[in-house]
Amino acid sequence: MPSSMVAGGMAGSDSRGSDWSDQEIDLIVADYFAMLQMELAGQTFVKSHRNMALQQLISRSHASIEFKHGNISAVLERLGLPTIKGYRPRENFQGALIEGVGRYLGTPGRPEALVAFSEAVAVETPVMLPIVDAPPLSHVEKPSTRPLERLVRKFDPAVRDARNRSLGLRGEERAFHAERERLSAVGREDLARKVRWVSQEDGDGAGYDIRSYAHDGQERLLEVKTTLGHARTPFYLSSNELAFSQERPEAFKLLRVYDFARSAKAFELEPPLTDHVALLPTAYRASF
Repeated sequence: MPSSMVAGGMAGSDSRGSDWSDQEIDLIVADYFAMLQMELAGQTFVKSHRNMALQQLISRSHASIEFKHGNISAVLERLGLPTIKGYRPRENFQGALIEGVGRYLGTPGRPEALVAFSEAVAVETPVMLPIVDAPPLSHVEKPSTRPLERLVRKFDPAVRDARNRSLGLRGEERAFHAERERLSAVGREDLARKVRWVSQEDGDGAGYDIRSYAHDGQERLLEVKTTLGHARTPFYLSSNELAFSQERPEAFKLLRVYDFARSAKAFELEPPLTDHVALLPTAYRASF
């Protein structure tokens, strides 16, 4: 290891066993996001080379840096953000790491939508969305802390995705083409031609985005919710969408599209939606 500071690094021997400083955390968080952006954009990089470069900047071992990358994955998972493949989320992270991720995401000039990766979600040709057998099962919430809760509130993944209009449109577009392909594949070209992207053709307000059909001709009214995050990333549901799901339970389907920057997986939720998700009121309409 270098005996003096290199590019702002820490001098001295390996600091394993000690808490990471803010300077060290800022360096590794920035490195993580740089790798994540490259991965989602389809660019290649060698993790071991990145690790070695960090070792030249901070007095940490290869294993310590790898473990901290796993800690960062765990924080981003709570934020409903993509994580780097191979860096399994590791809990029990420092409160200082939460603050470090917040500093990175809150720095002026960062993507407003919490790392939108808009170029990474570009799809040249429509590809059928795979529908998993079942939605995620209810689970016990992971332990949390006040600093982590504050971070999630500040960078609410549901708010982020709701504001990312371009991501929502891309998800609806992908679902629209997937429905037409699905019907064409079973010989129902007649139904495939009737599939409509209602939110685009008629505008929002119908309570669903796409009117499609089952193989037997029964209506499938799809409300599409898209995220770059994992399957359990929370999302917003409007009162109109909820009411419509209750009015047309036999036809309504909530299509949750996730991991959109990579393989665009999806699953469906059927009414009653409260059988699958917990609905928490977050706003109230005041009137006189």
